Amino acid sequence: MNTAYADKGNQDLLLSALNGLIDRYQLTGKLLGEVAGGAVIKHISESNLIRETVMNTSLDPATPACDLQQACDTGIEAAIYIGNKIALGQIESGIACGVEAMSNIPFESSPKLRKALLKANKEKSAFGKLKHLLSPSLKDWMPIPYKGQEPKTGLVMGEHTEITAKYYQISREDQDQLAFKSHQNMAKAYEEGFFNDMITPAFGLEKDNNLRLDTSLEKLAQLKPAFDKQNGTLTAGNSTPFTDGASAVLLASEEWAKANNLPILAYITFSEIAGIEYVENRQNLLLAPVFAADRMLKKAGMNLEDFDYYEIHEAFAAQVLATIKIWENDDLAKKFRLEKALGKIDRNKLNVKGGSLAAAHPFAATGGRIIATLAKLLNQKGSGKGFISICAARGQGVTMIIEK
Repeated sequence: MNTAYADKGNQDLLLSALNGLIDRYQLTGKLLGEVAGGAVIKHISESNLIRETVMNTSLDPATPACDLQQACDTGIEAAIYIGNKIALGQIESGIACGVEAMSNIPFESSPKLRKALLKANKEKSAFGKLKHLLSPSLKDWMPIPYKGQEPKTGLVMGEHTEITAKYYQISREDQDQLAFKSHQNMAKAYEEGFFNDMITPAFGLEKDNNLRLDTSLEKLAQLKPAFDKQNGTLTAGNSTPFTDGASAVLLASEEWAKANNLPILAYITFSEIAGIEYVENRQNLLLAPVFAADRMLKKAGMNLEDFDYYEIHEAFAAQVLATIKIWENDDLAKKFRLEKALGKIDRNKLNVKGGSLAAAHPFAATGGRIIATLAKLLNQKGSGKGFISICAARGQGVTMIIEK
């Protein structure tokens, strides 16, 4: 945030992503079944953000659209929403999208100022308006910036994850190693041109500017704790920062794709959403994927080791490592009332093109980036199965299986 897109809003970024997708797949003038997506943080004027943005693209203006929001799960939930409608035969094609313009998030105002402004607006005389406008103190006039706190606990996500790291004994060294690997993998992916046909250059930026080509374990080790200044292990290097960005994914039935001469990269086959209690158990805020994965794998008749690739959203390195530790450990799994551990993850198959620690995390856009990356990996391989896990604020999480 506050870099290349410092003066851009949600619609600017989302329009760029949608136009890139439309151009890539020759969708100009097409009437799609629906476009769904959202932003976690919107201005009051953006209540119909997706429809307004679609109206500014070259899609048939009769294409309907809707906003949805589920914190960091927004992008993947939009894909599930569109995918389910296609599976039910309600529509044949659609776009799932997400955007976050964190550089331009709205500020909150104090309750006293808000009431004074409303009263002043009702007054007819200038004197009456002035009387109400002078009633708030100078402090009341100060805007309240977004902090991302959990209302039930008053803690930000990083503070919760510090508790997670301590509770599940996730070391600073392991966190830094995961972050380093994320940057290494993404740097290599850019060198190979893996993202060339997926990224839409916008407003002078051609690749993720959070990627650190020169990072090292030594540099990561020198960073100071970001949330618990005295005894913390989470730093700016092993945590994702606030970020601007957008993504869009085209989904369709086989018949529609073939009729429009479009390649079928992969299939969404299973998905699961879960919630978790995190007020009493503050260490578990971002661990709802533990439950989602268990239920999904049972429905799919699969174990955790049965996948060619794993895409796990790296909100924090500690969150990824804690989730995997629970999935792989019988004793920890049983504490979550799972029958047993879900299996093992081959770390060489994890986030092989880099993850959120390297690409950063525009809340609602991350799901689209992950789906696109995994679909391309499976298409390049020619066959296989991929596992997705994304954690979210308010103790929620989603998992998905994609196959080729």
